[in-house]
Amino acid sequence: MTAILSASELTSELAGPRPPVLLDVRWQLGGPDQRPAYEAGHIPGAVYVDLDRELAGPAGSGGRHPLPEPEAFGAVMRRAGVSAGAPVVVYDGGLGWAAARAWWLLRWTGHAEVRVLDGGLAAWTAAGGEVSADAVSPAEGDFKPTPGGLGLLDADGAAALAREGVLLDARAGERYRGEVEPIDRVGGHIPGAVSAPTAENVGADGRFLPAAELRARFAGLGAAGEGGRGPVGVYCGSGVSGAHEVLALEVAGVAAALYAGSWSEWSSDPERPVATGPLPR
Repeated sequence: MTAILSASELTSELAGPRPPVLLDVRWQLGGPDQRPAYEAGHIPGAVYVDLDRELAGPAGSGGRHPLPEPEAFGAVMRRAGVSAGAPVVVYDGGLGWAAARAWWLLRWTGHAEVRVLDGGLAAWTAAGGEVSADAVSPAEGDFKPTPGGLGLLDADGAAALAREGVLLDARAGERYRGEVEPIDRVGGHIPGAVSAPTAENVGADGRFLPAAELRARFAGLGAAGEGGRGPVGVYCGSGVSGAHEVLALEVAGVAAALYAGSWSEWSSDPERPVATGPLPR
């Protein structure tokens, strides 16, 4: 199963014999709650899921968006109508980061049939898709999380991968270089990590670049699967945009692990080393 699908493909599947469960994960970093936007109009049948409250645990030493407890996440998914044997499609407003976080969590906890709507709600409406303000009350699902479906790194694992494989930093280049740091304690990057802003994985419309272009991009960064410099990992600020880069790598055919705590966890410990400038060292 591909990791993404187009608006036209979603339209066909919603009219088919196995319509997917739809999850609306609109979210803005530091912005207002997106539930009112969901209530004003969403893809018919979609259930709203809150990233900060339901796709993350409480902020703390593990970062700004640590992983939720698997059982708590499973309860959220069951309330949203997710079942183990039914396909799921996740979307957000168009940036793709929040949808990728939900995709990653479902894949990590063992759901095999989850995809992201490429371009999100913006792509849906641009293709003529209808939206609805109707309340949605899905039947309870049966999904039970089994963590381990995707690679997961802790701080030590990320540091080791930066030395022995390829660790990609999905944040904007100026944050990687340490020129600005608007959120976390200190600017810079994990020593050995390679700058690879995930914003460069999509076009102006928010949709992923073709798989061949993504493969070429990641190969140029040393992340080419079996032909690369070793296993691949990704981190970002707090494990959200990093999930988007893992999704881009999936589209490109490259398996990658996510350092979920990311820079918000790494930089919270003054004993951990910090590199600055344009080079990995």
